[in-house]
Amino acid sequence: MQLAKETYAGQVGLEKHRQTSLRGIAMKAKENKAHRFENLYQLLDVPALHMAFKHLKKKAAAGVDDITAVDYQENLAGNIEKTVEQLKTKQYRAKMVRRVYIDKGQGKKRPLGIPAVSDKIVQHAAAKILEAIYEPVFSSQSYGYRPNTGAQKAVKELTHELNFGKYNYIVEADISNYFGTINHDWLLEMMGLRIADKAFLNLIRKWLKAGIMEADGKVIHPVTGCPQGGTISPILANIYLHYALDLWFEKVVEPRSEGKAYFCRYADDFVCAFQYKHDAERFYRVLGSRLGKFELSLSEEKTNIISFSRFRKTENTHFSFLGFEFRWGVSRTKKNTIKRRTAREKLRKSVAAFKAWCREKRHIRLRRLFPILKAKLQGYYNYYGLIGNYVSLNQFYVEAIKSLHKWLNRRSQRRSFNLTELTVFLKRYHIPKPRIMESSTIQLQFYF
Repeated sequence: MQLAKETYAGQVGLEKHRQTSLRGIAMKAKENKAHRFENLYQLLDVPALHMAFKHLKKKAAAGVDDITAVDYQENLAGNIEKTVEQLKTKQYRAKMVRRVYIDKGQGKKRPLGIPAVSDKIVQHAAAKILEAIYEPVFSSQSYGYRPNTGAQKAVKELTHELNFGKYNYIVEADISNYFGTINHDWLLEMMGLRIADKAFLNLIRKWLKAGIMEADGKVIHPVTGCPQGGTISPILANIYLHYALDLWFEKVVEPRSEGKAYFCRYADDFVCAFQYKHDAERFYRVLGSRLGKFELSLSEEKTNIISFSRFRKTENTHFSFLGFEFRWGVSRTKKNTIKRRTAREKLRKSVAAFKAWCREKRHIRLRRLFPILKAKLQGYYNYYGLIGNYVSLNQFYVEAIKSLHKWLNRRSQRRSFNLTELTVFLKRYHIPKPRIMESSTIQLQFYF
């Protein structure tokens, strides 16, 4: 027992030392934006990998080696020590990434890459180092895949900026196949501006160049791209657009605009607002060539320039961003205000996905099914439950319960549920009804 306590205490001490090291890196990165960091590779040690494993999703799918997190944990200390030894002796080899596809709707599929557990752990530890270096310098208008921020914050701050800013034109844009077209050489050159540790950069290169195994066994050796689904991919994607787009808007576009200009980005989805039409048109003209320099291209169907002014509400113009539709309207106090609702396409996809879930899970015992239903509905309200969006929330709820009723009645040859019985079960399991989750105190300023 005493030995166990001493071992645990030593581990805690090492973890605290690592956290201190990362804080030191973050402070240095903030104080000196031109500083190039060395000796990062040595931070990928046993305590770092143990901490990374703690944050791993234990139920995630296995990689090409078919080893799950549960399998890996059976000899956790030995597996981590083996990986660290491989890193130290430069014998570490990134395993191939297993590719799967998820449905995007309208017949489209999104490719996801699933790394092996050992690679996930090292990637997580490396991502924490990159986070310490880049978080202090990332743009405050970048919200995707970052700590203490997210899509809802982007939506709220965009709403606030449009409500109180003098903007009349919107450029909404989306980069086509962004994760699949990231140029490896450009990315490593960008990272070289802040990182002088060649061993660490070579490790990043190994993950970028790791083969991709398709479901049919075919192996692809990528020339470009960063597998969407990899633990380290989100921060690499943010680093790429930080230099290719964020800094360009901040240092070039905004200073050269005659009127106000605003930029809001979540991953590869971004919106720009301008006061004057000629500023918006000039940005729209040069945006493609700017991204093309870094071998990125815009999705034509999702990139537009629109008139968006509180003084031209009769034009009924709107745009969509992160699942919400934005348009100008009038508040209960007769003031001009931004109205938000669930984007129509997103609502249709959510309803279709819920119907598919009901069809697939209809045979699960009710005492297991209803708690899952409760979590799904609450998660939906947590994201889409912004002020002014109750009608869309209720529409989703009505369609969801209607679908649930339909498929529960197909569990057997006879109808086993009428609406009265279903209502009893909904109350028994405390299934939540539509509810606005956003605090009204935050939004009161929008209506006065």
